[in-house]
Amino acid sequence: MVQKAIEILKKSSSLLVITGAGISAESGIPTFRGKDGLWQNYRAEDLATPWAFQRDPETVWKWYDWRRGIISKAKPNKGHIAIKELEDLYERFFLITQNVDGLHGRTGIKNMIEIHGNLWRVRCTKEGRTFLLLDTPLKEIPPRCTCGAILRPDVVWFGESIPQDLMDKAYTLLNTYETLIVAGTSGVVYPVASFPTILKANGGKIVEINIEKTPISDLADISIIGKTGEILPEIVEGLKKII
Repeated sequence: MVQKAIEILKKSSSLLVITGAGISAESGIPTFRGKDGLWQNYRAEDLATPWAFQRDPETVWKWYDWRRGIISKAKPNKGHIAIKELEDLYERFFLITQNVDGLHGRTGIKNMIEIHGNLWRVRCTKEGRTFLLLDTPLKEIPPRCTCGAILRPDVVWFGESIPQDLMDKAYTLLNTYETLIVAGTSGVVYPVASFPTILKANGGKIVEINIEKTPISDLADISIIGKTGEILPEIVEGLKKII
């Protein structure tokens, strides 16, 4: 199956990659929907909605501070690094990640959309400006802007829309790129879950890599069951011999 994926990719002049929590799970970051996922112990509506934040910003921030503590100890794994190597191999390359952990950025990747935001970036609830806040643990909970207003994580919560400029960029990519690798995502979180269908409708090819079958599997030209940190490097090495 890996060789078939390489055959598809070697014929492609442009490559789009979509990643989800599965790729970061191999760096020790818990997923939300796996059997040991975070949602098994916490309810999304209690922690990751604007209403939860409005009702109890301290509890929400305690949870996010805990997550930031886990992420701060994690490092990009072989899957993250392989995606950066794919960027180096293709003149037209782009990554859309659903992850908010910032691990892709730490590989030095340039062409990327963090479509659900970044956990290390915060937004002022009064002024709307965003900036990085790298303290872990946080010095105060909830953290505050220099203007005195409470800061919130600059992530897309349930019940919120993805910023329109990011959606416009994503649709442009889906309508113009030839091949898509979907790696480590459950394929159930919309609107990103609809992205493979859009690219496929435009005649594109899809390679899926995940530890289990997903709703994307039947749509994909190749669906490989396994760890992204093992399969992606194998694909990269195969491409290096060709490109």
